[in-house]
Amino acid sequence: MDASRKTPTPDHKQLGRELDLFVFSDLVGSGLPLWTPRGTLVRNLLDDFVWELREKRGYEKVEIPHITKKALYEMSGHWDKFKDDLFHITTREGDEFALKPMNCPHHTQIYARKQWSYRELPQRYANTTMCYRDEQSGELNGLSRARAFTQDDAHAFCRESQVKEEFIKVWDIIREFYAVFGFEPKKIRLSFHDPKHPEKYLGDKSRWKIAEDILASIARDKGALTIDGAGEAAFYGPKLDFIADDTLGREWQVATIQLDMNMPELFDLNCINEKGEKERIVMIHAAIMGSIERFLSIILEHLNGAFPLWLAPVQAKVIPVSEKHADYAKDVFEKLRDSSIRAELDDSNDTLGKRIRNAKTEKVPYMLIVGDEEVKAQTATLESRSKGKVGALAVEEIIRKLREEISSRAL
Repeated sequence: MDASRKTPTPDHKQLGRELDLFVFSDLVGSGLPLWTPRGTLVRNLLDDFVWELREKRGYEKVEIPHITKKALYEMSGHWDKFKDDLFHITTREGDEFALKPMNCPHHTQIYARKQWSYRELPQRYANTTMCYRDEQSGELNGLSRARAFTQDDAHAFCRESQVKEEFIKVWDIIREFYAVFGFEPKKIRLSFHDPKHPEKYLGDKSRWKIAEDILASIARDKGALTIDGAGEAAFYGPKLDFIADDTLGREWQVATIQLDMNMPELFDLNCINEKGEKERIVMIHAAIMGSIERFLSIILEHLNGAFPLWLAPVQAKVIPVSEKHADYAKDVFEKLRDSSIRAELDDSNDTLGKRIRNAKTEKVPYMLIVGDEEVKAQTATLESRSKGKVGALAVEEIIRKLREEISSRAL
């Protein structure tokens, strides 16, 4: 084939504009995406799905402010490591604050609010919240690299003996979530510290050895295909990075689970054990999407903008053949809407062909065409984005069919 006629690689920025999901404004600033109603709906549906999976496994929601005193990040080690990447704020009284680039130090303070018994562990906190990093303008790239991004963050505070069980809970969440998109991670990177440069990491060698041995054991127990990631650890602990291939054959690091034995030490986090003594706990960091923005940049290109029915901001479009069918089309539209199906009615003055093409360009999963025969039979002709013309069906049958597909989260 002539290279000039090859199908272009999907670009999430272009797809975002075409599907009316997000915009950027020079007045707001580079790297600061603004989300339209459709884009906000997609974000919320994704976050709701992650929360549904987490709630089943004992997580509880928490909330935190978007700024913090410098002292919090000095104690956690983030200030020395990332101070040049922070947005700094100085109050009128001269106190130094920062916009949060991550959430884990805040979550330590929620755990530290009381003395916990070992019987009350693990404590599992989930928090979807925006973070901010002062990325250089030349590094910004749509949603994949932004200055404001939303982490679907979670932290489990537990005993060392509970780590494997907690890791497997998160691993199962990751598997369930990515399977829905046909984007299951096939490899695990063992992201460990670089022993040649211990100055880059918190804590002593013995603590790192324990943590890395635990992660390697978990990966073996799961029978995972692993790749070496020496030097890829977070500065406070090793991690398992999940690697997936998209439909274009590109490799992405998606979810991550991190084991942190150092921040609990810095913040003196503990529980009272069976002997009535204080016992140092550990902290597990887990992000399923990582950031909603980056995940959407990947999944938009992976799916070429064709969201599955459950995630599509517009799930069905009702299109009357002509003006004389408009009243019946409106009735069909209202039945869909009353059944919690996100529908739109296109009764504009454009030709039927153009309205159908518009729905296809917008990648709407289903169209319901109504003309003389449909009005007479009280049906609608259903056309699928992926399967073509389904045929004339009773409206109630169409609603049942769509509701079943939505509830199954079919791809």
